[in-house]
Amino acid sequence: MEKINQTSSVSEFILMGFSSRPEDQKPLFILFLTMYLVTMIGNLLIILAIRSDPQLQTPMYFFLSFLSFTDICFTTTIVPRMLMNFLSEKTISYAGCLTQMYFIYALGNTDSCLLVVMAFDRYVAICDPFRYVTAMNHCCCILLVAFSCSFSHLHSLLHTLLLNRLTFCDSNIIHHFLCDINPLLKLSCSSTFVNEIMIMSEGSVVLVTPFLCITLSYIRIFITVLKIPSAAGKRKAFSTCGSHLTVVTLFYGSIFYVYLQPLSTYTVRDRVATLAYTVLSSMLNPFIYSLRNKDMERGLRKLMARRKSKPEPLGSCS
Repeated sequence: MEKINQTSSVSEFILMGFSSRPEDQKPLFILFLTMYLVTMIGNLLIILAIRSDPQLQTPMYFFLSFLSFTDICFTTTIVPRMLMNFLSEKTISYAGCLTQMYFIYALGNTDSCLLVVMAFDRYVAICDPFRYVTAMNHCCCILLVAFSCSFSHLHSLLHTLLLNRLTFCDSNIIHHFLCDINPLLKLSCSSTFVNEIMIMSEGSVVLVTPFLCITLSYIRIFITVLKIPSAAGKRKAFSTCGSHLTVVTLFYGSIFYVYLQPLSTYTVRDRVATLAYTVLSSMLNPFIYSLRNKDMERGLRKLMARRKSKPEPLGSCS
């Protein structure tokens, strides 16, 4: 009996990255290692500052700490493999490639859902402040984070299973720095019709729906803020949203550029856009939230001061 599930004859892929020239590998290694370390340190400082400052124990910063944790995992899924490829062979196993793609989509969509949750938090805080404490209670916050994670993993699992059905029997060279679904589909020698339909339908809904929810939330927020009589009150309300809006613009702008286009138009420019919403966004988020948020600035200063003022251990008496 003929097997129903086709298996791939390709045992590994070659990730070409940004450049195949040997002289470019060490400078790129240093660049991305620096970006990775900055991302790790910046997001860890955000998490530690939120956990250690009682004044930051609010729903908004609870979600921000999970966003920082997700960014750490998201970047770790991508950059260490890139660093290995810069210094050694650029190969990745078939199973490793699908595993990387699964976590990229799972964690990337978790980021997207958390941005929606944070927009909802700002909507309730500004448009319905008297119900904020009851609406955004601790149980509700945990459920929102749990839904963001579980929904994103189910979405990623769907596309990974659909990709695993395909046959790869010709070229195994991926002109990208990670295992993304579009360049993988271009390598398949079997029909990708179902995959492309799912990307343009279910995938588009998963991308566009969170963005629409954020947009509608901010329309309501702007309408409410414009009704505030004092200029100081308007500035205070807008200041709590500025950081989030900056992150949303960077994240969704690059994602829409990459994925809301036909597979045949996928080019080298999409690699740069992918870099923006994966590595660059995760690195810049701590700076955006700390530099444009006085509460976070205070929390980080208190964290640094606590570290500096920690007493030195006493030496033993002779």
